[in-house]
Amino acid sequence: MMRALALAGGIAACAGFSQFPEYSQQYYQRLSGAVDELAVIVADFDRDATALGLDRGAAIQQLELGSAMGEARALSMSRVFKRHDRLSEDLSQLQGRTSLERAFTPWRFTEPKLAQETLADFRPAVPLTFEGIGFAAMGLAVGYGLISIVLGFLANLFRRKDRAPQVN
Repeated sequence: MMRALALAGGIAACAGFSQFPEYSQQYYQRLSGAVDELAVIVADFDRDATALGLDRGAAIQQLELGSAMGEARALSMSRVFKRHDRLSEDLSQLQGRTSLERAFTPWRFTEPKLAQETLADFRPAVPLTFEGIGFAAMGLAVGYGLISIVLGFLANLFRRKDRAPQVN
């Protein structure tokens, strides 16, 4: 019974792990699109600032000193700059990496909006690539191993202790 449960856990983990290469590819594509779109906004802002003889920091300061709308726009543009920098760094760290290498940088997949949108549109795929099969095998081993360890531990907790033989 324990082996059957461990095998079921291994198969479940196999199916889950095998999806990572496809998920990472879809996330990467969304990340790339987000960086491209933010780059357009940043370039427009910088171009407007340059046309007025200002650098980015001075343009933000002028916005802050204006009306409530200017102050709100300065705040939102500051967030855009920070997000663009963060996502650009994530993109550069994921570019050219294999799925296995990407799996060891999970903090590069933490942009909430992108992760939610990727998961919402994600459809499981049959892993026909070498990476997908590798992740499936890893999942099988990890799932089987973890379930075996947990079940073994639980079995030891509830196993009856044989009574010591009585000496006559």
